[in-house]
Amino acid sequence: MTPEEDVVRRAPLFTALDEASAVSLRTSMDSVKITKGNILFAEGDEGDHLYVILEGKLKLGTSSSDGRENLLSILGPGEMFGELSLFDPGPRTSTATAVTDAKLLSLGHDKLIPWLRQNPDVALHLLARLSQRLRRTNEAVGDLVFSDVPGRVAKALIDLGERFGKTTDEGLVVNHDLTQEELAQLVGASRETVNKALADFAGRNWLKLDGRSVLITDLERLTKRGK
Repeated sequence: MTPEEDVVRRAPLFTALDEASAVSLRTSMDSVKITKGNILFAEGDEGDHLYVILEGKLKLGTSSSDGRENLLSILGPGEMFGELSLFDPGPRTSTATAVTDAKLLSLGHDKLIPWLRQNPDVALHLLARLSQRLRRTNEAVGDLVFSDVPGRVAKALIDLGERFGKTTDEGLVVNHDLTQEELAQLVGASRETVNKALADFAGRNWLKLDGRSVLITDLERLTKRGK
């Protein structure tokens, strides 16, 4: 199995399929490439495709009427998004923007529905994915109400580390590719407050900052701060 095939098989859409079915479904999907900073689809656009990320990272966000932005999530290889449109085709609820150059697979509503009828386990996996997404949304709302900004920053870094981190002798290297403004949008706070929290963590030797990445040197303490 090639690295790309391994990434595809990690997506919830494929985990319930045997090898032959996975290959068949893969061949029915279209390849999409998008360069850093470009928008794949915008909030309010009509949509009936889901996407699986093969390479790179994308962010999902929303904007308020006064132009303020809220970053909902950062997604990377093996992760899937846009699945709501398969069950309920209609306006997109968020904007998908490439954080880095990215390569994706797309699958339309018309192609997936026959698969769901023939492979009910796939539908169960997609429903589980939607349930996880709703649970994370509820947790995020709870964090905004009950957690302070440093706690939310710590929790966000731990989550990014679990998905994008690489363990080294020095600690956990997390190449999140986010600007400080985007990180602030992700935790629902101002950039100044988030920078202050990061500086405090660095002063405690819990992490080291390096552009759009971070080296977590004390995972245990940072994890406790994020609870």
